[in-house]
Amino acid sequence: MERKKILLIEDEVKLARFVELDLRYEGYDVTVCHDGREGLQMITDHAFDMILLDLMLPGLTGIEICRRVRKFSDVPIIMLTAKDETMDKVAGLDSGADDYLTKPFAIEELLARMRVAFKHVHAGSTKKVHLEVQGLEIDTDKRMVTVDSTVVDLTKKEYELLLYLVQNKNIVLSREQILNEVWGYSYIGETNVVDVYIRYLRSKIDEAFQRKYIHTIRGVGYYVKDE
Repeated sequence: MERKKILLIEDEVKLARFVELDLRYEGYDVTVCHDGREGLQMITDHAFDMILLDLMLPGLTGIEICRRVRKFSDVPIIMLTAKDETMDKVAGLDSGADDYLTKPFAIEELLARMRVAFKHVHAGSTKKVHLEVQGLEIDTDKRMVTVDSTVVDLTKKEYELLLYLVQNKNIVLSREQILNEVWGYSYIGETNVVDVYIRYLRSKIDEAFQRKYIHTIRGVGYYVKDE
């Protein structure tokens, strides 16, 4: 089997070396870069199976790199950063990252997150379906969401959250279930990142089209109701 190609963009040289050696031991083909602009150029010029991206970088920030990459590629991106505030996580995920890992981290957790991200890529490439709830339609082949034929512009994580809710319509999903499925790992701690993204979706869909799709069961979770 061909080894998966990983690009690690991290300006902490010792940490980058530590991660590189462990990933190579696990069978990955790893390229390391310590500068944001150089890293973006490498993504543009070469094909990688995954990007491990530090948030604070010289040249370009991780968030800016992520935003630019998402204009031309769906390559899985996991952000590695010392910041642990909820809004920092939201900013990283909102820019198009698939996952977010706070330093310091155990290499076993990074490897687990990587496996989940690769699993999601495989699942997305094999399941091409069309979903519909009261005029809201999701075309998973094109990754397109429309309401009454009007295209709704969603970020990558907003789309994944809405897709999970619609796939499980009329089923109340807890924040922990949503985090585990949409963010791709069992999450312990603050869960209000889900509430933040629910607000984003309601603003773009429920409020924009004056129709209530996403419902709340206080103390339990959220669900999309299909009449």
